Amino acid sequence: MHRLICLLLILTYNLNIYGIQTIIIDRGQVNPIPIAINYCDADSSESTIIGNDIIKVISNDLKSSGLFRPISSSAFIERKTGIEHKPLFAAWRQINADILINTTITKLPSGKIKISFKLWDTILEKDLIGEFFEIPHNLWRRVAHKIADKIYEKITGEKGYFDTKIVYVSESGSYFKRLKRIAMMDHDGANHRYLTDDKYLVLTPRFSPHSDKILYLSYVKKTPRVYIRDIKTGRESVLGDFPGMSFAPHFSYDGNKAIMSVAKDGSTHIVEIDLRTKKTVKLTNGYSINTSPSYSPDGKKIVFNSDRSGSRQLYIMNSDGSNVQRISFGGGVYTAPSWSPRGDYIAFTKMTRSEGFTIGVMRASLDENNSERIIASGYLVEGPCWAQNGRVVMFAKGYPPVGKQSGKSRIYTIDLTGYNEQEIPTPKDASDPEWSRSLD
Repeated sequence: MHRLICLLLILTYNLNIYGIQTIIIDRGQVNPIPIAINYCDADSSESTIIGNDIIKVISNDLKSSGLFRPISSSAFIERKTGIEHKPLFAAWRQINADILINTTITKLPSGKIKISFKLWDTILEKDLIGEFFEIPHNLWRRVAHKIADKIYEKITGEKGYFDTKIVYVSESGSYFKRLKRIAMMDHDGANHRYLTDDKYLVLTPRFSPHSDKILYLSYVKKTPRVYIRDIKTGRESVLGDFPGMSFAPHFSYDGNKAIMSVAKDGSTHIVEIDLRTKKTVKLTNGYSINTSPSYSPDGKKIVFNSDRSGSRQLYIMNSDGSNVQRISFGGGVYTAPSWSPRGDYIAFTKMTRSEGFTIGVMRASLDENNSERIIASGYLVEGPCWAQNGRVVMFAKGYPPVGKQSGKSRIYTIDLTGYNEQEIPTPKDASDPEWSRSLD
């Protein structure tokens, strides 16, 4: 059985059936699939330039997943290109390419461009998938991400996550006077832009399901409040003008509701607001601190952290606030839980004296024997969120300050097994990341 089939069996069998407790993937056991992305067959010099850019984005996307190893074009033997050409498979096997991608780009009379691709298995000598897109030429980058998503999904059986956006807090300035702005970019750092200025402190931006709105905490008028902002128009408003401080917001998966924490008179409680009717419901009671709520994908449950047991631990409750049950039982402080889009895992930040800051994952289970797995650690790691396929986690990593200068902070991704940590490039320091679903 060749390398591609072996890796497919490992990915689909272990990830889909056994999950994190029994998956054992390390650099010695699973090698990335060698993949050749052939030169683009283009109808003009302008199309050739776009085609080369598309190939570069597809290559970078697949390589960043840690599951693919693009082969240098200098090794290519066959020079024929295009989706209509049947490859000389022996030539591609000779350079150890298990997978081949051919592309064709043509300019249409409408002024749009047509981008076609075909995915080949060089061992079985058969095509696996082929599609085309007709788009304005300025959207070529999105098409490249979409093609990478198609390839990723076909090979791994998991949904791709490349045609997505990231919203985060961009940080600059000295250690004692940090300036923070909300920024948005493609998942690979391209098309970066700022959504807010640096006049007020902003934190924890969170995407709506359609990525057209965000929730975030702002200190406008020196009072911390959760705001909702339309990304396209820039219009924003306070979401529920509660007495006290409101923070840590999240949208429900259907986008009809939002949940947040409200602090007043020494206690902090979780409040849900219906975005259609503006009706609010207080979901927790008592004198403890209850914060960082996150919905399950089906909307039936909520995970949050609370100090009701003495230390900050993770709890799950029904969406109406009933049946509260503890799910974390380790030492240290648990914060910022985030429910996987697949519903099977919860990611969290954990702080202990012995290990410092860590990012962990645990089953979304009410079993007291539920074990957790630490997948990232560092001087300051925090704020995990998920790719839409529930197999990659994004988080912020901070580094120690040097003298009077603030330590740098960057955004990273890591897979569910704790391997393939990758930095996402940002112009300045970055924190509080949030990952969108696939774009429409």
